Amino acid sequence: MKRFTQIHMLVSYPPSNLNRDDLGRPKTARMGGKERLRISSQSLKRAWRTSDIFYESLAGNIGIRTKEMGEFAMKSFTTGIPFSALIDEKETAPKFTPVGEKKAQEWSENIAKVFGKPQSGDKSLKIEQLAHISPEEIRAIDELIQSCAANGTGPTDADLELLRSENSAVDIAMFGRMLASKPKFNCEAAVQVAHAITVHDCVVEDDYFTAVDDLNRGDESSGAGHVGQAEFGAGVFYQYICINNELLKENLGGDAELTSRAIKALVEAAAKVPPSGKQNSYASRAYASYILAETGDQQPRSLSAAFLNPVNKGDFLAHSIQGLKDTRNNMDAVYGACCDGFVEMNAFTGEGSLDGVLSFVADHND
Repeated sequence: MKRFTQIHMLVSYPPSNLNRDDLGRPKTARMGGKERLRISSQSLKRAWRTSDIFYESLAGNIGIRTKEMGEFAMKSFTTGIPFSALIDEKETAPKFTPVGEKKAQEWSENIAKVFGKPQSGDKSLKIEQLAHISPEEIRAIDELIQSCAANGTGPTDADLELLRSENSAVDIAMFGRMLASKPKFNCEAAVQVAHAITVHDCVVEDDYFTAVDDLNRGDESSGAGHVGQAEFGAGVFYQYICINNELLKENLGGDAELTSRAIKALVEAAAKVPPSGKQNSYASRAYASYILAETGDQQPRSLSAAFLNPVNKGDFLAHSIQGLKDTRNNMDAVYGACCDGFVEMNAFTGEGSLDGVLSFVADHND
């Protein structure tokens, strides 16, 4: 197994607002002295790990990130529906005899406290910070709830040892977990995702729009029923992902097959799935136009320096692809080979394929 897999992608998004700041504007960053559009790594990771591609490829090996496990435990206690069925939104008949609300509240609070500090407020079952719960921990909560309901007694301290150091949650293994009060159960992220930035400078534009009232016959006024303003941008984005294959395998308990499957699912989702922001307004869905995948034991490095001087003329995509290749070759010239092997997919010229990229990243991480 090669220690690292690095993914360099170019994705062209039409007018869109995929990732907004606190004012509702597309996020930006200054690079090379110029303003660029930006998509945060948090937004990208969220889109990928909640995608159909991820779920179809990794069913049973995906965790849940929530503040509300106490509320779901309460609902399970009081309805008799298993906790896991409620989490998965499965229509399931009650499987055990429900317990009274007072006991359910107390026992659910004790379960929630395992994963974080409760929010302030009377009878709050939510915790203050999001906690990522693995499939093993979901099953442990499920079993505990049903055991308490059957016995009519609350959980003991031993029963509340619900956290697991070893788990099969691919999303936790990839993107990490931090429990401030239980550092023993933290997980170091095996995947690093850079903020995507445009390869060229850009301007956030205003979108003035109106909506017509269908029942306004123009008898008194022919004006719009609504006037609004939104902001958007468009551009070719450079995205960089670094996967520590060895750490990912370690986080997944040494399961080589699951590790390989997880890497393939991540790369496919990254190539096909954009953030969901304002999709109904802009339909800004896009596949990667170019992918460079590298594997090796060498220290990873981004190729973002290719775009310190923004692309500002000609065919942006063609120039961006060439810029990445030139930067990669120049770095190899001065540092020596920065990877042991690589493969490319170029949708602009119809060369290579996504299947070829996925086979490459899987085959080099067995």
